[in-house]
Amino acid sequence: MEKKRFYITTPIYYPSGNAHIGHAYCTTMCDIFARYKRSRHFEVYFLTGTDEHGLKIEKNAKAANKTPKEYVDEIVARFKKLWDAMKISNDDFIRTTDERHIHVVQSVFSDFIKNDDVYLGKYEGWYCTPCESFWTDTQVGENHLCPDCGRPVQKEVEECYFFKTKKYLPELKKYFEIPDAICPVSRKHEMENNFIKPGLEDLCVSRTSFSWGIPILENKKHVAYVWLDALFNYLSALGYRSEDDSLYKKFWESEESEIIHVIGADITRFHTIYWPEFLSALHLRLPDKVFVHGLLMMKDGKMSKSKGNVVSPFPLIDRYGVDALRYYFAREIIFGQDGQFTPEQFIERINMDLANNYGNLVSRTLSMIIKYFDGIIPPYVENINSNDKELEDLAKQTKISFEQKMDDLHISEAYMDVMNLLSLANKYIEDNAPWALSKDSSKLNNLKSVMAHLAYVISITSMMLKPVLVTKADKVFDYLSLSDEERDYNRIFDTNLLANKKVSKGEVLFPRLNNDDVEFVKGLMINNKK
Repeated sequence: MEKKRFYITTPIYYPSGNAHIGHAYCTTMCDIFARYKRSRHFEVYFLTGTDEHGLKIEKNAKAANKTPKEYVDEIVARFKKLWDAMKISNDDFIRTTDERHIHVVQSVFSDFIKNDDVYLGKYEGWYCTPCESFWTDTQVGENHLCPDCGRPVQKEVEECYFFKTKKYLPELKKYFEIPDAICPVSRKHEMENNFIKPGLEDLCVSRTSFSWGIPILENKKHVAYVWLDALFNYLSALGYRSEDDSLYKKFWESEESEIIHVIGADITRFHTIYWPEFLSALHLRLPDKVFVHGLLMMKDGKMSKSKGNVVSPFPLIDRYGVDALRYYFAREIIFGQDGQFTPEQFIERINMDLANNYGNLVSRTLSMIIKYFDGIIPPYVENINSNDKELEDLAKQTKISFEQKMDDLHISEAYMDVMNLLSLANKYIEDNAPWALSKDSSKLNNLKSVMAHLAYVISITSMMLKPVLVTKADKVFDYLSLSDEERDYNRIFDTNLLANKKVSKGEVLFPRLNNDDVEFVKGLMINNKK
């Protein structure tokens, strides 16, 4: 059955510091996918938010002489400001300090106690505060370092509740057998080899050594472990166990809905092992896909304030526009693999693809239609010029490949195909030389065909680019005199849609950048001493 509803979530971000370009990357990629699905007439629910409890928050707030809630409120406001700047189209922003969320976590924990899914015991082992993660002796090694972040861990001894992971191991193994449930497949194999095959240990799901968390109703000296707490945001945001659970029924319970969690590599274990087990314990549906995106790296490795290599997105947006940064994320970095942000790559990608390829085609084509036909787009007629068919065939193939690759979350590859079509259209201009055709009255139909084909390519590529170019694509549609109703994915591929439309020409879409811009971006690296 083809599913026409779509629920996509970002990881909910831990507000222990300001949002940076790495946070913007993940959220933007989810936004691109959500916008694409909406353009294809899917009913979409797009969720992001913040994970606000835990020892790290409590310590940071104390150091800042603030309450934990005051501390996270300030940082959450900055996250929301960044999402506004990045034009993120989320339908909801969940906070784990929301009452709607607290209610769900407490209710679920009560069920775990009632159904004998947890037991009270004593935890003695290693804890990483930055990652909010527990580790065994074997996992931390002789140097007692966190396997995820490489920081020193601390020995902890405290009373806590443990979740019976082995009880739901059969359901977990079945989940791992589902093709494409966990992507890329390398992440699935990593979880199998590192956790499932060696044998799962029962998971500590409460803490008593600090108080900044959701209290367990049956034992209020305990607060829910941050990773049990955080994971249930995907349900609490939909109204699960609330008076109005219509969104939950529509986007989680319904078989007509596809559910995709997009997460970072550092939280794969929680989403692919413990989350499916928690859901199994509650007899709830498991997500269709957990997609693990890669890290956004700098030349000298992972972004870190201590390295002084963290980039704030705001100056990039202010200088180059939000579309440029969104496009860089979509095209330059293969989704699911680690990518690298460098000033040189950023400038080069904008110049090559947006200025030289897309922007140049739009500018030249509109100018020629205005010059040769008083701005009126001629009707589209196939196969008049010798190379019309090549462009026609690639346009048809690009639509097919774009949809296939976007549906599979191969976003960079999808936009590579779009750029290839634009490149052929630019070559098509040179091959047909419309300036020469315009001087020969017998070649009028040839000239009309060239202009119609170019306008068509501009319209369909703008539609495919629209999930990324959230401001400039609509400007191009304005130039083509397309109404709001005509800016529809299903209509835009009608070759007769543009016939007799009057075009206009506005500002340069993407001005070419130079070495000064490279130096500007280099200067945005945040020094940790500031």
